[in-house]
Amino acid sequence: MIYELTRQNRLMIADLLDTLDDTQWEAATLCRGWTVRHLAAHFVQPMLVGFGQFFVASIRFRGDTDRTVDHFTRKLARRPRAELIALLRAHAGDHVDPPRVGPMGPFAETCVHLRDIARPLGLTADVPIEHWRRLLDYLCSPGVAPALVPPGRLIGLHLVATDTDWTSGAGPTTVTGPIEALGMAVTGRRAALPDLSGPGVEQLA
Repeated sequence: MIYELTRQNRLMIADLLDTLDDTQWEAATLCRGWTVRHLAAHFVQPMLVGFGQFFVASIRFRGDTDRTVDHFTRKLARRPRAELIALLRAHAGDHVDPPRVGPMGPFAETCVHLRDIARPLGLTADVPIEHWRRLLDYLCSPGVAPALVPPGRLIGLHLVATDTDWTSGAGPTTVTGPIEALGMAVTGRRAALPDLSGPGVEQLA
């Protein structure tokens, strides 16, 4: 099921990328140092770069996963725009199961990175609310990979969505807002904080 949702999101992202003009294609995203072009490349990286290739490259960066990902992203970003979008469509249904994060990792990336692109551009493009519900249920559960939610970020928080019947946590400190903003803030996007309210916003910050 999660693979099908990821496929749907990848196709939605490809459709969005197709509508952007040249200025938007080179615009900054919420991912520091990456433009829309870089995120387009990042979406196809897991399908084009095998584990062995990634592992060998990571040795060069002394095991630093973030630097290794950045290396491959920038390399793939040299490809023409049309090629990157075509690759995303062609590989939309690929089942990617990365170490540590599993299939929820790519699903999370489609939800969050779509908004990493759309928010700075002032676009409303978003995944369905049900996708955010499923993702937040996962992000707020024990044992989530630190790459997605750093340990301790959600301790004591009670998250309440204002646009759907979703809540999480029984802590004394409440955070309320649209479920998309909650998902973005939980994954460290400070740009979503103004859309939230409650005493727990400061902790998320």
